Amino acid sequence: MELTHSDVKAAAERVTGRVRPVAVAQADSAGELWFALEFLQHTGSFKARGALNFLLTHRENGTLPPVGVTIASGGNAGLACAWAARNQGIPATVFVPTTAPRVKVERLTSYGAEVRLVGTEYADALAASREFADDTGALPSHAYDNPLIAAGAGTLMAEVNERIPDLGTVVVAVGGGGLFSGVATAADHYGVRTVAVEPARCRALHAAIAAGRVVDVEVDSIAADSLGARRTSEMALAAARRYDVESVLVEEPGIIAARRTLWEERRIAVEYGAATALAAILGDEPTFRRAPGERVCVVLCGANTDPSDLAR
Repeated sequence: MELTHSDVKAAAERVTGRVRPVAVAQADSAGELWFALEFLQHTGSFKARGALNFLLTHRENGTLPPVGVTIASGGNAGLACAWAARNQGIPATVFVPTTAPRVKVERLTSYGAEVRLVGTEYADALAASREFADDTGALPSHAYDNPLIAAGAGTLMAEVNERIPDLGTVVVAVGGGGLFSGVATAADHYGVRTVAVEPARCRALHAAIAAGRVVDVEVDSIAADSLGARRTSEMALAAARRYDVESVLVEEPGIIAARRTLWEERRIAVEYGAATALAAILGDEPTFRRAPGERVCVVLCGANTDPSDLAR
């Protein structure tokens, strides 16, 4: 499965005016480091873009059933699906692992979704969601492994490119690979390099690149609620192979430190998954080193977090 820039362009035509345009912020005095503040998006993460593109496309094609849509999600994709379903006036049934943060489950309910807690990992929720779709006729969505979802996420990169002149590299956290696939596809079109960042203890894409095929990995990271896919998508692996992508890993202390740095220095409260991208360029030994004078944008992709542990 291969995503193209035409897919991203079509998604942009659908969702523009329905999602919040991304805000960017210069993060240093030289204008070499920028943040894409996508955590300001509807539902608190980039996922709203893909969810809306998915449902709008099915409505256009006449394949959106009255019984609604179902999805398995650690939180953010479920929130986006519930929000998009409410936007389109259809029911949403969301399956989440019992390990999902309480703040995300409560927000799912606030969007009108029926929430079902199943298992301890994303894979458990996914199996239950698929069974539900087979039994009821609900439209099955996916947190990341769908070209419509990934194309919607890629619209973020088109907006970033418009707002940051002479951008050289975009740094993005990777879970299952939907955001990465869309961003890398759009970034290549604009001549921008993509750096894919994963927790060392949650490395589905990195492991697939090393193995030359999609493989299962163990998931044991503080960022697992949003980046905890057991395996990446074939689409993400194809994007990593096709484009000028650098895959790097970060350790748990670095993720925690990056999240706290954003709060203490900028009063930005994000989830650990978003902090994972920034962790790659911070610390005494960053895993991604910027070239001198290079303009880099770090995507802060979500803020569905409990900020209580940020206060001292």
